[in-house]
Amino acid sequence: MSRITQLTLPVLLALAAATPAAAQFSSCVAGLRADAEEKGVPGQVFDAVMRGVTPDPKIIELSEAQPEFVTPIWDYLASLVDAEKVADGRKLLKTYERVLHAAEAKYGVDRHAILAVWGVESDFGRLSGKWSLPQSLSTLACTAPRRRDYFRGEFMAALKIVARGDLAPEKLRGSWAGAFGHTQFMPSTYLRLAVDGDGDGRRDLVESIPDALFSTANFLRNSGWQSGAPWGYEVRLPANYNGPSGRTSRHPLARWSKLGIKRIDGGALHGAGPAGLVIPAGAEGPAFLVFKNYDAAFSYNGATSYALAISLLSDRLKGRGGVQTPWPTDDGGLSRAEKREVQRLLLKRGYDVGEPDGAIGAKTRAAISDIQRRIGMTEDGRPGQRVLSALRGG
Repeated sequence: MSRITQLTLPVLLALAAATPAAAQFSSCVAGLRADAEEKGVPGQVFDAVMRGVTPDPKIIELSEAQPEFVTPIWDYLASLVDAEKVADGRKLLKTYERVLHAAEAKYGVDRHAILAVWGVESDFGRLSGKWSLPQSLSTLACTAPRRRDYFRGEFMAALKIVARGDLAPEKLRGSWAGAFGHTQFMPSTYLRLAVDGDGDGRRDLVESIPDALFSTANFLRNSGWQSGAPWGYEVRLPANYNGPSGRTSRHPLARWSKLGIKRIDGGALHGAGPAGLVIPAGAEGPAFLVFKNYDAAFSYNGATSYALAISLLSDRLKGRGGVQTPWPTDDGGLSRAEKREVQRLLLKRGYDVGEPDGAIGAKTRAAISDIQRRIGMTEDGRPGQRVLSALRGG
C-alpha cells in the first residue's frame, strides 16, 4: 500500500457513499494533505486543521461579488469613514499611544495610517470575520471557478502558521477569502510580514493588538511608505476636464498645475515626486492627487475605494476635514448610525430585519426594496438617503 493511500484511508473509505461533488472535494483534500507534507507540514497538523471540514458553496457565491468593486464609492466611504469610526479611532490613539509611537518610530509609518487600516479592516477588532479559514480556503482551492492555485497557496500558508506555533487551528477565523486578525492579513502575508510587537516570541494578529499594529506598519513600509510624506489631497478640476487620470499615470506637479488643477482650498500644489490623479466617480465628482503613500494603502487591498478609505480616515484622525466636493448623486450613502436608523424604522413598520446593527443583509434589503416599490424608486434594496428620508417622513 502506498504512503498516500495509508495517509488518506479514512477519506477513501468515505468516498464509496459520497456524492460526486463530495468525492471531488475529498480527493482534492487528499492531494492537499500530500502536498502539505512535502512542504514540511506534519500530517497531524493537517488533520487537526481539517477535522470536520466540508465545502461551503456560499463562499463561492461571495467570491463573485466583492463589495469594493460593485458598491458605489459614496456608499462605501459613508460607512467606513463616518463620525463613529473617527471618534473611536481618536480614543484608540490615546489608548495605544505607546504602541503606535513605537511602531511609527521603528517603521517610519504614520500612526494615523496604521490605525486607519485597523479601523477599515475590522472596525478596530469588532468585525474580524466569522468564516473558518480551513473551510473557506479549502473550498476555494478545490472548487472555485478561478484562482484555485492562489487559494491553494494561502491554504498552505495557513497550515504553516499553525505548524510553527503562532496560532491554534481554532483561531483561524476571518473573511470568506482568508484574511484574518485585527488588520486582516492573508496567510501568506502573515508568514512574510507579521512581526512580534509585544515581545512574547509569537506573532499573533488575532489576540495581540501590538502584534497587529506593528505588523501593519511593517506591511506599509514594505509597500513603499515614505516617512513624513502625504498620501495625497483633494483637488479641484477645471471645467470639462478631459486630461490624464489614474493612480499609475504619474506626472510632475508642474504639469498638473498647467492643466488647471488646484488644491481644493485654492492653494498651490505640493508634494514629493510625481503624482497621479484619482477621480473615482468621474470628473464631476471629487478628485485627488495621490503619491507613493496612497500606493502603499492601495497595495493592502487593490481597490481605489479601499485606498481612499484608509487615506481619508487617516486624515480625519488627524483632525482634518472630509471630502469637500459633493459626490455626483442625488441619493447619498448612509453612515452606520443612519443604517441602524433605517433598520429601526423598518422594524416599526413590521418588517423582519433582525437586530438593528447597521449590517445590511438580505432581510433588510428585501424590506428596503418593498419601501422603494411603494415610493416609486428602483427596487435594488440599496440603503440610501432617499429611503431614509421616506421612512422618517412616514
